[in-house]
Amino acid sequence: MPATGAPGKQPSGSVTTDSPAGAWSVATVVVTAGVTAFCLAMGLSALVPARTEIPGLPSAGQLTAVGLPAVKALFDLAAAATVGWLLAAAFLVPPQRSGVLDVGGYRAVRAASTAAAVWAAAALALIPLTLSDTMGRSLDVAMTPEWILRGLSVLGSLRAYLIVAVVAALIAVLARIVLAPGWAAVLLAGAAAAMLALADTGHSSQSGDHDVAVDSMIYHLIGVTVWVGGLIAFLGLARQRVKHLDVVARRYSAIALVAFVVVAVSGVANAWIRIAYLSDLWTTPYGRLVLAKFVLLVGLGAVGWWHRRRTLPAVSSGERGPLIRWATGEVLVMAATIGVAATLGRTATPPPSGAAPSDIALTLGYDLDGPPTFWSLLTQWRFDWVLGTAALVGAALYLVAVRRLRQRGDSWPVGRTVAWLLGCAALLVATSSGLGRYSAAQFSIHMIEHMGLGMVAPILLVLGGPVSLALRALPAAGRGQPPGLREGIVSALHSRFSRFITHPLVVFVLFIGSFYAVYFSPLFGTLMEAHLGHLLMKVHFLITGYLYYWVIIGVDPTPRRVPPYAKLALLIGALPFHAFFGLALMNGRNALAADHYNRLGLPWVTDLVGDQRLGGAIAWGATEIPLLIVLIALVAQWARSDQREADRTDRQADRDSDAELNAYNRMLAELAVRDHDRPDRRVEP
Repeated sequence: MPATGAPGKQPSGSVTTDSPAGAWSVATVVVTAGVTAFCLAMGLSALVPARTEIPGLPSAGQLTAVGLPAVKALFDLAAAATVGWLLAAAFLVPPQRSGVLDVGGYRAVRAASTAAAVWAAAALALIPLTLSDTMGRSLDVAMTPEWILRGLSVLGSLRAYLIVAVVAALIAVLARIVLAPGWAAVLLAGAAAAMLALADTGHSSQSGDHDVAVDSMIYHLIGVTVWVGGLIAFLGLARQRVKHLDVVARRYSAIALVAFVVVAVSGVANAWIRIAYLSDLWTTPYGRLVLAKFVLLVGLGAVGWWHRRRTLPAVSSGERGPLIRWATGEVLVMAATIGVAATLGRTATPPPSGAAPSDIALTLGYDLDGPPTFWSLLTQWRFDWVLGTAALVGAALYLVAVRRLRQRGDSWPVGRTVAWLLGCAALLVATSSGLGRYSAAQFSIHMIEHMGLGMVAPILLVLGGPVSLALRALPAAGRGQPPGLREGIVSALHSRFSRFITHPLVVFVLFIGSFYAVYFSPLFGTLMEAHLGHLLMKVHFLITGYLYYWVIIGVDPTPRRVPPYAKLALLIGALPFHAFFGLALMNGRNALAADHYNRLGLPWVTDLVGDQRLGGAIAWGATEIPLLIVLIALVAQWARSDQREADRTDRQADRDSDAELNAYNRMLAELAVRDHDRPDRRVEP
């Protein structure tokens, strides 16, 4: 990843320019959009009460009632603008050949800095407003330090807003010194991570099936911010007359199409969970807001289709007027949608139907039908909307890439395809079968899932060689053309971050150390308390396992060459740490995450420590099969390496008529003659 540089030296490059005022007149559109979202949320919240006031109970007051959704709308729009401008700098605007941001990208990160400052301020303002609304206290009381500290200690939503405020403030500062797309991508990842903290708050954390609600909210938040923010950034780039605007248009068009589908599907799924009866859509305030949001979404989809058919092709011929006019109107409609969504997030959902949920359903979001058996683990699936979707999408994209290679006459090893598909299947089974269903409720099942995510799936995925496939399937940028996705992958492989993260000692510490850091600290109990924490733990084990086995047996190119003996040392060196980890669990006397498991109160788990010891035995004995697979892969790699070296030697001998061998034979002959001529070297009988 190229280094950052001082912002005082503005990059040269790609704006063919309007005047500076004209280039940044999109700021007027953004401010208008912010005012629209703010006012619409305030007006709707005055018409649609969040809940029925009960006499005798404290009330937050009208200022909180209308101020909370209004500030939330501004918060959402600022988040979208931050993400959109960072997306533009990292992926939409082609950098210079040197890898440094051009003028368009530089202006994008500066705009992201301004948007992030507004985002941070809105997040801080939401802390007392949310506290006032939740506790039923007036805003002046909720703004006192004593109440804020008390609220932060008990309310996850307040902690989430504090996390967002800190991350947004860091982005606002760091975006001022970023001059490389790679670092813009790092800031973009930080912004996306901050959005995840909000997925487990509000309606998502309180509804039934809240595991599905949280997963769908993750998709919804990221999809909305990328779609809306990307359009704001694209409009700004069009006003700047950046070079390669047609390339930017094609890239944003593809991203916007995916984002629209994600937003539509996740929005329907999220609303479906909270709507008990179909009639709730038109008989309750919540349902009517859902319908209003749906109508606006359909309208935005129609406008997006118009863009793809009419305005985007005109960009290639240099005609920007229709694009700017339609994009300006689309941004304003998006702002109205954000205003409706902000009010929707505070409006009470329709009353649920059916019997009261069990303690298990309240904690996990779903019920468990008795103790786990081989048959129930095999058949009682509950699809993981994050990792299960990743497994299916990963398999589909891999097959598309293989098909593209074969269509142009290139071959791809069948074994790699089989390994990748088996890895995707292992990921799907570990997260979406009965293993995934019971893993959040029982430690021994959780350890089976952990071994599958941390060892089995990563080994198979690494053997699939996805990076090599991508580099062969993706088109290379022609001479004089802006770099594309293939060039971005190559740049990432050669970045300093990749060299650091794939250092043998680093991957060893990440892979082994995470076992002890997660399970033998309070972190495990904290992560198990919420679905989002459990999800983050699964993603962590999958990524660290992939990095570890990529360095040891990866068929993909790595940023640094690791000799075979070092790979073997990495593999053998992990064995005692694995064994000690399993033995420590088997000999433990205190149950890990006891509060979580006691709250579930599974009738078939009467001894938490006993189930934990079973999990330790699984961890201790589950390393043999992955170790055998890795050893076979290493031996096969070394055999192929020796064969390639022998073939290289043979080809060299054919080219120079065994010149190296003949020179060696002449040297031996000369040594023999020299020894024969020197009596002191002779051995007397």
